[in-house]
Amino acid sequence: MKILLAEKYGFCFGVRDAIELAERTARTQPASGSVYTLGPVIHNKQVVERLGEAGLRTVDSLDQTAGGTVVIRSHGVSPGVIEDATARGLNVVDATCILVKRAQNIAAQLHAEGYRVVIVGDPEHPEVRGVLGYAPDIICVNSPEDMAKLPRRGKLGIISQTTHTVEHFGQMVGLITARGYSELKVVNTICNATKERQDAVQDLCAKVDVMFVLGGYHSSNTNRLAEICRDAGVDTHHLETVKDFRPEMVAGKTAAGVTAGASTPDWIIDEFVRHLQAIG
Repeated sequence: MKILLAEKYGFCFGVRDAIELAERTARTQPASGSVYTLGPVIHNKQVVERLGEAGLRTVDSLDQTAGGTVVIRSHGVSPGVIEDATARGLNVVDATCILVKRAQNIAAQLHAEGYRVVIVGDPEHPEVRGVLGYAPDIICVNSPEDMAKLPRRGKLGIISQTTHTVEHFGQMVGLITARGYSELKVVNTICNATKERQDAVQDLCAKVDVMFVLGGYHSSNTNRLAEICRDAGVDTHHLETVKDFRPEMVAGKTAAGVTAGASTPDWIIDEFVRHLQAIG
């Protein structure tokens, strides 16, 4: 069986920077202080477990902290969360991806320019929840049904969750445009690394008869990669690690493709590829 890797896969620079900053903070914190991250620093269970061994404690709210340092995850948070952390006397280390920070700043800028801000994205995703704090009354849309949330008139400023596909963003912008607003300002805030990985996996799908997408089950960008593969008609398996692999997944296959989400570390990818090669 032939094994092909996507041209672009795995860690993006934002994730790599966030992990390095979180690990450095955990290792240099005085023994008397605790280091927390508000939610997992990235959407990868194995990386979070390794960071936990280095001393980084994951909490769900600031109420679970007791002094020390809080690391802001790569997905970012609303300004109110940082203000709350500072008011509690916590030292704040910001590991927000710079492209997420760009989306936050653009949301604030659009509001200052008089636009009603609309973000195309998953309302439950931590990145989107964080962006919602950067302008009042931001509207989140993610499906045609969400068009009912939009005002009937006025001018809208539209941005996207950084890990969405360009195709979905374009479809949603098209639906909004068709409603006949007097003015729209559209800013593409989709991460370049996300688009590169999506384009690369689309190319790879034409060359294989089974695709393996490696990454956290809660990772938005990894789930998008799996969706793209399935939409291309390729037998697709989204796995967190090699432990989720079953031999029947490659039964009768002649070429296997491998890609990975932006929060998937190299060691998980390498281990999986070595296993495929061993049974190939």
